[in-house]
Amino acid sequence: MAGKIVADQLEHSTAGTVDTQFVVNGSAKNWVNFNGTGTVAIRDSLNTASLTDNGVGVFEVNFSSAFVNDDYAASGSFNWSNNANQLYVIADLTTNGECNTYEANSAVDRAEVFAIYHGDLA
Repeated sequence: MAGKIVADQLEHSTAGTVDTQFVVNGSAKNWVNFNGTGTVAIRDSLNTASLTDNGVGVFEVNFSSAFVNDDYAASGSFNWSNNANQLYVIADLTTNGECNTYEANSAVDRAEVFAIYHGDLA
């Protein structure tokens, strides 16, 4: 049986209340934690259909549900061994985002990569 719950606020018995609009607009619509070395593998995720390895340090996060446009926000992090590391998490298309890892301006694979995407789903 399908149904719908309509509420303006969520209330916790001890932690207070929050408007549901804040939850809808403020929650990540996609996140992924993956191994970017060898055979890439998703450890855990939300709204991630698959992960594509497009070469050394270049990954494509394919969304299960598309964003309404490509103006969503992207961020992330990864494990590093020195201060010359760079991570580019890019809002690319409505159906996928890009995640690139570098060390000293050279593309490298990383064992622990995390990407987060915020925006409106279609």
